[in-house]
Amino acid sequence: MSRAHRRTRTALTAPLAAAVLLAGGFGAMALTGASAQAATAAADAQDDFNGDGYADLVVAAPDGTISSKAKAGYVAVTYGSAAGVSADNKKLISRSTSGVPGSATASQRFGSTFSKGDLDGDGFSDLVIGGGKAGSVILWGSASGLTGGTAIAGYAAPTTGDFDGDGRTDLALFTYQDVHGDDPEDATGTVWKGPVSRAGTPASTLPLLKSGESISGPVRSTETGDVNGDGKDDIVAYHYEGDGVWGNRLLLGGGSAGFKGAWVPGEAAGNKMGTGIGDVDNDGFDDVVVGNDWGGGNVKVALGSAAGLSEDRVQTFDQDSPGFPGAEEEEDEIGGSVSVGDVNGDGFADIALGIPGEDVGDIYDTGSVALVPGGAAGATGAGTQVFHQNTAGVPGVAENSDEFGVSTALLDLNGDGHDDLAAGSTAENEQNGAVWILNGTASGLTATSSFAFGAGTLGAPATAAHFGAYLR
Repeated sequence: MSRAHRRTRTALTAPLAAAVLLAGGFGAMALTGASAQAATAAADAQDDFNGDGYADLVVAAPDGTISSKAKAGYVAVTYGSAAGVSADNKKLISRSTSGVPGSATASQRFGSTFSKGDLDGDGFSDLVIGGGKAGSVILWGSASGLTGGTAIAGYAAPTTGDFDGDGRTDLALFTYQDVHGDDPEDATGTVWKGPVSRAGTPASTLPLLKSGESISGPVRSTETGDVNGDGKDDIVAYHYEGDGVWGNRLLLGGGSAGFKGAWVPGEAAGNKMGTGIGDVDNDGFDDVVVGNDWGGGNVKVALGSAAGLSEDRVQTFDQDSPGFPGAEEEEDEIGGSVSVGDVNGDGFADIALGIPGEDVGDIYDTGSVALVPGGAAGATGAGTQVFHQNTAGVPGVAENSDEFGVSTALLDLNGDGHDDLAAGSTAENEQNGAVWILNGTASGLTATSSFAFGAGTLGAPATAAHFGAYLR
């Protein structure tokens, strides 16, 4: 899962970081900021829960044990600062957290979907967390961070955006459905028009889909952006199509009439496909990036336009493209995760790609991450940077089946005007999971001062939690 397109620490030494990783935990690590840069504190408002100008990172651990309930799940929020994120400035949220409605339930996987946005219009972004039949929960932003909790019964895959173009943040909600059968039921739902009160009451409701439109369910994840430049956010929904197949569907924002379905790459594309949205060529229209489409080992960039997306305006590249380090190998899963944001500050959105099946030498499926620059010609793969756990400066050591890069997120954690990369490995430390942070600079990502942390660093449940499964 990556994030929507809008963007309004003591560095652990590599040898010590490797030692901590190999020891099987991160409990001894301290994420404090010793080498803080002067910050512009201009992170996009939707990433900022406490209004301090720094983006805040949300990490999901959907299989974490909570109140002795296996796979009840939780999310960890680490707040940004001039020094980046810190283990001392965080909030752990589960169904057992005081103020959060409901109770921890085995296999609920709370945190398996979530979205950010200022729903009540108070200037602080809010966090909407989904997971299980109990529906979703809104945590409200404030100067002190996320507080309270408001239940939204029966709805999963919460998605924030301005879907009717009135300048207020709305909330699209898809009904919860189990994954089963070759012919799934159509997903239904509603759009809560903002502002949404802290009692859980929207200004009004809008249809989710236009009359005659349908989308099969359930919906696993979503990305939002404006691909046709009409001022109304659109949704790319990753949903179940039946017969074990998942795929993408573009829903064009339509105001009071509901969303209209349209073509997008990744139709019936399988179970390990990343999707992101952002303006890669800086032409005023958001583009949709889809990785590992059909498991085919390539990345597709569908360029936005006033007419939306078209199969005639798609760029395709892979690890064999000129300027892309390495070589294409079977089951690399390039783009198994995708995130889009401006790392080098040139106004063109760049693309972070997880390559969780990448082999490094004879170390199989250890995984890597790549940053593909955007430009006036879009994204071709030229100038790509690639990092893995054996890259100098990156904490840890590459091991078989780590699947580093299974999740990615780009956001400006230290407020210097450059998006930073968060990358996850759910298999790290016997399936406990971990997250790495690589800082953004004017020349791209750097491994210098990069660091890693796990659930133990934050004092959170770690055993088989799959910490870092989803990032935003």
